Amino acid sequence: MVEQVVNYAVEQTQALLAIDSPSGYTAQVAEYAYNQLKELGFDPQYTRKGAVLVNLTPNLPQENGLLLLAHLDTLGGMITRITGEGRIHIINVGGLRPHNCEGENVRIRTRGGKVYTGTFQLHNPSAHVNPNYADTPRTFETMEVVLDEEVSSKEDVEALGIANGDVVCFDPRTTVTPSGYIKSRYLDDKLSAGILLALARQVAQGEVTPNRPVWLHLTGYEEVGHGGSTSVPAGTTDVVAVDMGCVGDDLDGEERKVSICAKDGRSPYDYALTSELIAAAKDSGADYAVDVFTNYGSDADATLTAGYDVRHGLIGPGVFASHGYERSHKKGVLSTLKLLGVFVQK
Repeated sequence: MVEQVVNYAVEQTQALLAIDSPSGYTAQVAEYAYNQLKELGFDPQYTRKGAVLVNLTPNLPQENGLLLLAHLDTLGGMITRITGEGRIHIINVGGLRPHNCEGENVRIRTRGGKVYTGTFQLHNPSAHVNPNYADTPRTFETMEVVLDEEVSSKEDVEALGIANGDVVCFDPRTTVTPSGYIKSRYLDDKLSAGILLALARQVAQGEVTPNRPVWLHLTGYEEVGHGGSTSVPAGTTDVVAVDMGCVGDDLDGEERKVSICAKDGRSPYDYALTSELIAAAKDSGADYAVDVFTNYGSDADATLTAGYDVRHGLIGPGVFASHGYERSHKKGVLSTLKLLGVFVQK
């Protein structure tokens, strides 16, 4: 049973990762999540902002509710300029860093519905030609998308229907190793979205029985700061972002654990709620760590910033190399599900 729920979470994560969804371009991935919840027997709804909201416990009195947040949006790019050579300049959507995207394959999605492929490269990228190759800073000014089309001018590119404002999606390169490691761009936060879909399945099958109202909110603007700022159901008292746990120097979290964040770059999380999450981790037997994430913000922060009078917390499986080519582990998925399973039943 344990292996099945973890595998389901990972399978859902892989399906979500296969759908391009930089912030603001999330309709297709939201539709996928909506349909999965519908198949489980729930009654999900789309919010005005294009997120997915679902009540896992419609038969309970809607008081003292818990809202679990994960986000479906990812980092990405947007076209800002087409050069006379037919190359494409972009700007980041969210915290995309140009220096860890060099040589990455991309998809350009036009407003007319066409999809074109290309590669994000340094201008004049051959080390045999460019004597300044190693010393050139990697920025959105020095790098460009080289289209996989026979184009040599701005007019050639525009004739394809490509224009400023079109979305640029980076290949996630998802793989799951026999040893249980999950490697991909955008595990932040599609891994936790997959975990929440697995939790919904456990509730639907009676494996987890919440003792309080539990809502899931799969948002679409977290990477740009306002995903969790709306659509908090009436009666909600606690909001917990299920996002990635940071892994790196001076942190106790790792890929095989669930991380509980006591404070991020904005403020401390609610002390009492964080203590309850720690207690749930202990009671569930989850392998966990408590850390402070100094360069971090979450959907739960956005909820408080919007003025909601709720307690807020943050947990998530450990993710290495965040906002780059990320890595986590099935053991971190399991520990996150263990914590959530106990927490929603308290």
